[in-house]
Amino acid sequence: MVFIFVTLFIDILGIGIIIPILPELIKEFVGGDVTQAGRYYGVIIAAYAFMQFLCAPILGALSDRFGRRPVILASLFGLGTDYLIQAWAPTIGWLFVGRLFAGVMGASITTANAYIADVSTPETRARNYGFVGVAFGLGFIFGPALGGFLGGISLRLPFYVAAALALLNWLYGFFVLPESLAPEHRNTTINWKLNPLTNLLRLRNYPLVGGLAVVYLFASMAQRGLENVWVLYTGYRYGWDEQTNGLTLALVGVMAIVVQGLLVRPAIAHFGERRTIIIGLVVAIIAFFGYGVASEGWMVLVIIVIGSLAGLTQPAIQGLVAGSVGPSDQGKVQGALTSVMSLTSILSPLIFTSMLFSFFTSELAPFELPGAPFFLGSVLFAVSLVVLIRLFGRELRETAAEASDGRR
Repeated sequence: MVFIFVTLFIDILGIGIIIPILPELIKEFVGGDVTQAGRYYGVIIAAYAFMQFLCAPILGALSDRFGRRPVILASLFGLGTDYLIQAWAPTIGWLFVGRLFAGVMGASITTANAYIADVSTPETRARNYGFVGVAFGLGFIFGPALGGFLGGISLRLPFYVAAALALLNWLYGFFVLPESLAPEHRNTTINWKLNPLTNLLRLRNYPLVGGLAVVYLFASMAQRGLENVWVLYTGYRYGWDEQTNGLTLALVGVMAIVVQGLLVRPAIAHFGERRTIIIGLVVAIIAFFGYGVASEGWMVLVIIVIGSLAGLTQPAIQGLVAGSVGPSDQGKVQGALTSVMSLTSILSPLIFTSMLFSFFTSELAPFELPGAPFFLGSVLFAVSLVVLIRLFGRELRETAAEASDGRR
């Protein structure tokens, strides 16, 4: 867990560094047109997610066969190389190529989640996935703030720093990372014809996991939409620059640490994993609606603090999933969940940024509504909540029926 924590922290630090400046770099390529930049940005982010969607089940299966260590190390090295491609990109086309390659390497989150499942017990599972949230939080505290500062010097400089961090992380892992998957738990064959859609259908073998994947689908689509439109939205509505966005995203990281580092374990212990997920979804519904109607920048900061409680959702879902799957299938199942996230990451930037944000900030819109992406996100979280309540209700009825048959 120590290595995975450090790995994810440095990984997210590198990603966080480029978040405040990637939209600005695209705006530079298209002559400063924010509506045009929104269209290109959505397509470029979707391309990254598409490659992640295709490659996540393959990396998961490879880690089930050969172990987690070689897959994680190869992904880290490739990620460092990709940042250099983006740093040197002379045109928006080269930037697009760099994001495609990043999507292949970014699918390593599959293997990291499987690694955590390997080294966790039922008692430590939720806590360990909470530590993942802490790593993400720390990365988003320092990454965007550093990226905003470096971007003020040069829009290319953050990519070089991100590349250095990823390659240092690879070097650290090469000498430190132990293997977590015992040889007796490894699959003996690999299906090289892995289809990500077929991999998703395998979730039906685990009814609870399959239902949670549907919840994950809608919730992830909303969350990815927020991440993709955030910098463009705050710049357009509140006039925030790279430094302001960097510091604001750092606040998001601070709150993620507070919630996922300090509150996940007591929340799950008190409410249980199922009720914790419901609480997180309710908070997310309210927070996203708040982002859409906030007329002043300071209101957004208040919503970030309160809405951070939505961060209870993912560790609780991951805990339920990991507890329902055997060790030899963790890689494939985690790969399927990563594919779900990647599938939403393909659709979200196109819907939230290229379509909704760009349309409602253009002259073609019947009225100006830059918050439209957040209203859609609130609706998607509400759909997730309805699906979740029905899933848990069905599970309770089936358990009651089995108990009744046992007494007979």
